[in-house]
Amino acid sequence: MPAHAKLNKNGLAGKSLFWYLLQMSRLILSGFCLGLLIALAGCATAPSTVNVKDTSKSFTTVVIDAGHGGRDNGAYRRYGPPEKVIALDVAKRVERKLHDADLRTVMTRSGDVFIPLDERVEIENRENNAVFVSIHFNDARRSGIKGFETYYHAPESAELARRIQSKLLTIPHSANRGVHVANFRVLRKANQPAVLVECGFLSNRSDGRQARDADYREELADKIAEAIVEQRHGTTGYRAPSRTTVLEPLPPSEGPGLAPSTLRGD
Repeated sequence: MPAHAKLNKNGLAGKSLFWYLLQMSRLILSGFCLGLLIALAGCATAPSTVNVKDTSKSFTTVVIDAGHGGRDNGAYRRYGPPEKVIALDVAKRVERKLHDADLRTVMTRSGDVFIPLDERVEIENRENNAVFVSIHFNDARRSGIKGFETYYHAPESAELARRIQSKLLTIPHSANRGVHVANFRVLRKANQPAVLVECGFLSNRSDGRQARDADYREELADKIAEAIVEQRHGTTGYRAPSRTTVLEPLPPSEGPGLAPSTLRGD
């Protein structure tokens, strides 16, 4: 130690205690900021690493995915039945209409069963020349929110998503909530064009009550099927089939959060 160096009361030479404390605080702050940046980077939406085959104009099969199922009710509000029930109902109607248009279909579920997301992805990716359409209904904390939304992930899926959204908007009094890119697993991991359709908000009085109506669900299915067929065969490829086929009626709602008695075994 140089002869002229002085010791402060803590035995530190030269620099003041305040200087050392200042340097330590700067190091701590720098470490915190670095950790925060790393955490934010980890939460960021990662781009898909799946190579997507563009079958959007050549597909011969449509994989129809009814959202939720089994122990997963999905959205469930006062104004509509459980999402899993009406999503399956619309999916079955779409399947019938696509059969009438001579398109092959594969359902990820045909009954009230729980199918993990990764298994749904496996079903869609198993097909060689297909598109994937996932059918859902929406939910929001604000009951005033209503309308249709359609999502996609890969650019190869964008045209089909826009076409479905456009057809749904021809339904009278519909509200357009747009076509959006999303990182949903069933879209992100798809190796062929894949879209997810939100057919209205069960949390909204108007959308929810319409979802309970069989004729309205038939119209939803008609518009989705029309978009799919036109995507494959052009605007002259679809003829709306007869609506004489009636699927099993939905169970009555028993209030928010209470599953109908036929579903309480989940």
